[in-house]
Amino acid sequence: MGVISENNKRIVKNTLLLYVRMIFTMVVSLYTSRIVLATLGIDDYGIYNVVGGVVAMFSVLSGSLSSAISRFITFELGHGDSKRMKLIFSTSIIIQIVMAFVVLLVAEIAGVWFINEKMNIPNDRLFAANWVLQCSILTFIINLISVPYNATIIAHEKMSAFAYVSILEVILKLLIVYLLYMSSYDRLIVYALLLMLVALVIRVVYGIYCKKHFAEASYSLIWDRNVFNEMLRFAGWNFLGNTSYILNTQGVNMLINLYFGVALNAARGIAVQVDGAVMSFVNNFTVALNPQITKSYASGDYQYMYKLINQGTKFSFFIMYFFIVPFVLETETILIIWLKEVPEQSAIFLRLVLFASLVSVSGNELYYGIISTGKIKNYQLMVSLVGVMVFPLTWIAYQLGARASSAYLFFIVIYLSLNIIRLNFLKKLIYFPVKEFLCEVVKPISIVAVSAFVLPGGVVYLMPPSLPRLFFVFIISFISTGSIIYRWGLTGSERYFIVIKSRELVKKIANR
Repeated sequence: MGVISENNKRIVKNTLLLYVRMIFTMVVSLYTSRIVLATLGIDDYGIYNVVGGVVAMFSVLSGSLSSAISRFITFELGHGDSKRMKLIFSTSIIIQIVMAFVVLLVAEIAGVWFINEKMNIPNDRLFAANWVLQCSILTFIINLISVPYNATIIAHEKMSAFAYVSILEVILKLLIVYLLYMSSYDRLIVYALLLMLVALVIRVVYGIYCKKHFAEASYSLIWDRNVFNEMLRFAGWNFLGNTSYILNTQGVNMLINLYFGVALNAARGIAVQVDGAVMSFVNNFTVALNPQITKSYASGDYQYMYKLINQGTKFSFFIMYFFIVPFVLETETILIIWLKEVPEQSAIFLRLVLFASLVSVSGNELYYGIISTGKIKNYQLMVSLVGVMVFPLTWIAYQLGARASSAYLFFIVIYLSLNIIRLNFLKKLIYFPVKEFLCEVVKPISIVAVSAFVLPGGVVYLMPPSLPRLFFVFIISFISTGSIIYRWGLTGSERYFIVIKSRELVKKIANR
């Protein structure tokens, strides 16, 4: 019980650190994206999003390897084998460098061809678009080589490092906004160049931190064929699942460009910005939680693992739903206040993107439970076959004249079915108690999902759109959703834990 209690304290501490980071970065990010949109204009903002999306397609490779590296480092940390951790770290560096060369080669050939021959970009902006492509490729490679260092920080649960470095990154991006505003040269090109420089600075900072604090985080020419093959096999199967996800996000972004033009890419970009801000609330919680899932599996503590998956899924849903309610009800007003010029269809994009992310988030802990086992071959085959259907269905729908936003309806339906598949696999792999999950997770989140919209929805119905209504909707949403979650969404022990932690926090503040 003592170990579990310490683990819970660590999760809470790391989550709080990440939330401090997140609140600061979210406010600044939303501000900077507003200024960037106003400075670049809708078309150039759309070009940056769609061209950056071409490069992001290659994250199918980095994402596969990132999951493999993070899982292996965290697993060995759970075993306490420092020698093997050093071996895995050095092997991962070799893999990432090789992969960087592959990405560079493919992106320079396929990416350049696609942008210049296939994409719907105005002729007078092709030069700038190619500059964005080159900068995006280099930024991607820099971030790719950073993966082992970031995975090591997460495995050691040193979330304070992320908090401090994120603050530095945000300050640098604020500087970008200023320099962009002052620039007399092509601002789209300047923006891409400056973002690349920021990525380089952050990469160097993370590298210095890891080498200073973690013994295994110093590259040495160590080679173990078995470790290399094991990591590559894991990454290879993970590649399938990542491919379907990238096609369903960046691939759909390409389709939007081909069928509707850069203006709707801008609308999607705005929706993704807000979604990213809301998602950060969830991600900060899961980043703190996920290493404990892998470590509990490595140590054979399956009961604690079940508990973490159940609570992680439920809390992830609640955290995101807390913000979804007012954002969905007041989308138009929020966008008008936030942006000087709102791209067409931004409101419908934002609503659907938020619900799509909610569905995706609900399966994250189930997914992490599966990859913790390392037995992912059959799982990835199944989810890839089902998950990839979003892309062809969207393509067919666009061919038949459907709206750009219809892609997210397919995403929601398909990813709901993927969550059912994940539950099935967890049951087979670790004898996961599905009935317990349905009672302790699905039932309470269903009650919250239905009930949370009632009171704020009534305010929207009774009052015309205005700033006072926006204020009332947010206040009533937070109070009513919080109350419903506390009463119907949490168990008695979870409510007790929250009360105790709240009292401890109040005492600490009062003593200061």
